[in-house]
Amino acid sequence: MLKVTKAVFPVAGLGTRFLPATKASPKEMLPVVDKPLIQYAVEEAIAAGITEMIFVTGRSKRAIEDHFDKSYEIEAELEARGKQKLLDLVRSIKPANVDCFYVRQPEALGLGHAVLCAEKLVGDHPFAVILADDLLYGKPPVLTQMVEVFNHYHSSVIGVEEIPASETASYGIVDGRQQEENIYKLSGIVEKPAPEVAPSNLGVVGRYVLKPRIFDHIRALKTGAGGEYQLTDAIQALLADEQVLAYKYHGTRFDCGSKLGYLKATVEFALRHPEVKDQFEEYLRTRSPVMES
Repeated sequence: MLKVTKAVFPVAGLGTRFLPATKASPKEMLPVVDKPLIQYAVEEAIAAGITEMIFVTGRSKRAIEDHFDKSYEIEAELEARGKQKLLDLVRSIKPANVDCFYVRQPEALGLGHAVLCAEKLVGDHPFAVILADDLLYGKPPVLTQMVEVFNHYHSSVIGVEEIPASETASYGIVDGRQQEENIYKLSGIVEKPAPEVAPSNLGVVGRYVLKPRIFDHIRALKTGAGGEYQLTDAIQALLADEQVLAYKYHGTRFDCGSKLGYLKATVEFALRHPEVKDQFEEYLRTRSPVMES
């Protein structure tokens, strides 16, 4: 069986619900403590053994390429000044064994279309899809857990979590039967159903490990709501050909496309950061209101 060594990052249409896109600050470059969201996503992929990062970009996304590009001048200056700790930090952004590739999505036609744009770079290989505005924290990392499931079952795997019934209209919702603890064999998947018709309370999060047959089904899609090609619809069609699993991962998700999710992520990751966690925890414990309502 082929190993999962490629990851697709659809960032062309990635958005938050609280900040507009700008050329200077694309949304996936929002920092959480000291790293942008896209860096956390790439590090999660690297931890899962992935070495080829494929970014599906669009207009105003040049900052991603610049972020992962080698900084010769900065590295030379840090080395000359003997600042080894900072030099190691800069070099860790993209380890030497990791390659980055970029492909443009000319129009924002949905997640399915964004994934299809990466087909030639993926080839006939299994691959991960990572949505960077879903920041996931797990031990081991969530994508590592999912790759292990993929390697065991040789089936596409979709990351899911339990959500409140009232929120089903904001998620893709899976239907199926539990195969073993935290693993479900899919019989269907529905995009954003109303609570009264949702088949379960398991919502899809921004992590997938897919077999390349998915590309055939994306190409066969008709546009859905808003003229977009939904990855959910392609996965539903894939079920006619092969088994697809849903995996209820161990970890915590921060929806950094929302104000509250982004603030929660900032606090939680600051409390885990080796340089600031103690002082920040003390601040939170002793803080008093300083802003008038």
